Amino acid sequence: MHSANDQVSVKSEILILVSNKNVKMKLGYTKILHQRIDEKMPGERLTVRSTADVGRFPGAAPPTRVELSIHKDEKKPEEGGCRRWFKKMCPCCFKRQASTSHDVTDKVELVKPPTCAPLPVPDALKSEKDEMKEMEELKVSVCSVDLLSSKTGQNRTEHHTDEFYGDELIIRRGQTFQIQVELNRPFSADTDKLHLELKTGGLPLVSKGTHVIVPLVKHLEDERWEAKVVEQADNTIKLSVNSPATAVVGLYGLSVVTGSLKGEPTSYNSPKNIVMLFNPWCEEDTVFLDDEDERKEYVLNDIGRIYYGTEKQIGARTWNFGQFHEGMLEACLFILEKSDMPPSGRGDAVNVVRVISAMINAQDDHGVLVGNWSGDYSDGVSPSAWSSSVEILRKYHSSYGTPVCYGQCWVFSGITTTVLRCLGIPARSVTNFQSAHDTDVSLTTDVYFDEDLEPIDYLNKDSVWNFHVWNDCWMARPDLPPGHGGWQAVDSTPQETSQGTFRCGPASVNAIRTGQVYLKHDTPFVFAEVNSDKIYWQRNLDGTFSQIFSEKKAVGHFISTKAVDSDERADITHLYKHQEGSEEERIAVETASRYGSKPDAYSTPSAEDVTVEVKMDGEGPQMGADAQLSIVIKNTSSEPRQTTLHSQVAVMYYTGVLKGTLKKEQVPVELQPNEEKIIDWVLPYQQYQNQLVDQAALMLTLSGRVNETQQVLANQTTFRLRTPDLTIKPVGAAVVGKEMAAKIEFTNPLPRTLKDVVFRVEGLGLQKGHVVVVGDVGGLATVTLTEHFIPTQPGPRKLVASLDCKQLTQVHGVVDIVVHEQ
Repeated sequence: MHSANDQVSVKSEILILVSNKNVKMKLGYTKILHQRIDEKMPGERLTVRSTADVGRFPGAAPPTRVELSIHKDEKKPEEGGCRRWFKKMCPCCFKRQASTSHDVTDKVELVKPPTCAPLPVPDALKSEKDEMKEMEELKVSVCSVDLLSSKTGQNRTEHHTDEFYGDELIIRRGQTFQIQVELNRPFSADTDKLHLELKTGGLPLVSKGTHVIVPLVKHLEDERWEAKVVEQADNTIKLSVNSPATAVVGLYGLSVVTGSLKGEPTSYNSPKNIVMLFNPWCEEDTVFLDDEDERKEYVLNDIGRIYYGTEKQIGARTWNFGQFHEGMLEACLFILEKSDMPPSGRGDAVNVVRVISAMINAQDDHGVLVGNWSGDYSDGVSPSAWSSSVEILRKYHSSYGTPVCYGQCWVFSGITTTVLRCLGIPARSVTNFQSAHDTDVSLTTDVYFDEDLEPIDYLNKDSVWNFHVWNDCWMARPDLPPGHGGWQAVDSTPQETSQGTFRCGPASVNAIRTGQVYLKHDTPFVFAEVNSDKIYWQRNLDGTFSQIFSEKKAVGHFISTKAVDSDERADITHLYKHQEGSEEERIAVETASRYGSKPDAYSTPSAEDVTVEVKMDGEGPQMGADAQLSIVIKNTSSEPRQTTLHSQVAVMYYTGVLKGTLKKEQVPVELQPNEEKIIDWVLPYQQYQNQLVDQAALMLTLSGRVNETQQVLANQTTFRLRTPDLTIKPVGAAVVGKEMAAKIEFTNPLPRTLKDVVFRVEGLGLQKGHVVVVGDVGGLATVTLTEHFIPTQPGPRKLVASLDCKQLTQVHGVVDIVVHEQ
């Protein structure tokens, strides 16, 4: 028998800390009952009467703290009714009390009870019926949550995220997913309450869509957050959860909130997070793309081709986008977090793309990559040495946002493709040859000459890049008039600011094609890149300028991207502009010009009966040899014509900026009626060998005036000195888990030594990217490198290599390797 005081103390709230081999657990008040009833615990008085507190609880003394040692009998006690009740009431806690130790020291801490009614004391002699009644009244709680996030499971495969590294739950919005919840007892929809809460961002708010309440419903409906019980077995329920196609993209924390119809709810926080991405498979998502082959190419393909060179010498290099590679998803989410875009804005694809365009370059916001066109990359990596986005994004993320050095347009584009595809926005890298850079929003490319037809360098701010690489991304444009969805141009290379920030796009490609440059974002700039006229101006004696020639087909040639499901080049010029010279194309140009800074630039063209153009044999001049071109000048009239042809060739950055002139000539030309003459033009190797910059690009400018008609002749032709490719040959069978090799061979095309040669090698599923220091390579010498590696993933793979040294750029190679299972 226990005293009255003992009975009251048992009703008080008790916190018991069990110490056994440094393991501590918190138990409920029932533990002390078990010890007294089942283990015959001595009936020491656990309360001490104090006159100061007498009268607060009549007949009870205030609780205090005591410690006692309990030596348990090795004989397993017979399970009593109270223990059975506790086992049914809280199986989760009951499991945690289990111990195989026979010598346990319990620390018992008695805490003052709350002012509310005391907890009921279970009677060990209660009937089974009474125990069941108490079971029914027991509040439901969560023991564990399984996000069912296995790469091979239903969630990941149905959401097309099974290629991502790791076992996190990665899902796409607008599509149901499943989770499994283990409760402390069977769930009853009639008496139990349950809902989910998802939170994203630093300050989640329901009003902003960053704190989401997901109710439990009987029937799921589209376009809303809802959950439904689809399976139930004992204490475990499986929920099917639906999200709207407008959900915020990013990292969510998940809580499961449970309770009774009348009681206070309790919340269980999942230890794992959920990643929500855009969904091009969902018709309601603004990034929906209805062609499965295009989805595989523009979302799921992690390797591609980027084009460079000149319009007559188009080069291609393989690029590892690697959006599913280890750490890439975290890096892409980090970029969003680091931007100044509020989390609530991440549900809008236009906003996300605009932010990514700004964050990929380092200007303004310490973004991913530092642009450098100086030719000096001694404190970083040469832009042409990169062949993968993976290393760049990993460096940026691991350094907590320190910009990586260095990049140029194709590197900016490659990273943009990686980030957009990773987030679920269909994207591709696009190259425009003869790409204009309009600096004054005139929507024309202006070239200024002095009175003697010599270029005025300080006025020639506009330029035409040999090539420029940007991106297309696919989305609806609800912010624009109907018909302007689909492909959108976005450019991460820092050229001009947009609303004070170095970024560009997304600009509707259809708006660019039709000259509707008043539509956002940055449509005038992209229009000028692909379809501006090149207008030549001559300075008059009074200092004013007169328009002397208009070249209508000077920019926007062979706009290229990798073809779907092929390594071939696809020409998409027709998407950006109507056929050159067609009525539709001229209307688009004149429509656009009305919104430029020189709306009166177009006047009646002068008669043209003499033409001049430059031709090139085969793939053009090679590095290390004399550069040879042909100038073709033709008189199409029935009268003789005379002119003096001025020519000058300059070293040029691929952006169209001239470094310096190498050679100037003047050639008198006499043409008989309908005569055509070919003038051989040669630039000796000795004149350019020490003058070249990245891409080994040159510009040949021709100008002249026909004596008889005062017709102005003008032509600018860019070309590059081609560099050799790396030759890669696989050695041995390609089998997962077995070592194989690949031989990489390179021959120096120059008659001089290459200094500090470095190879960069990478193959997704074959081996991680790494650097091989080769050192100096003698003139015309051949170097062979053998790589040994163990493939880790089956299927078609590509091993990519590039060579980096100051004297040669854009030297690279690729080989296809099909890896078999063991």
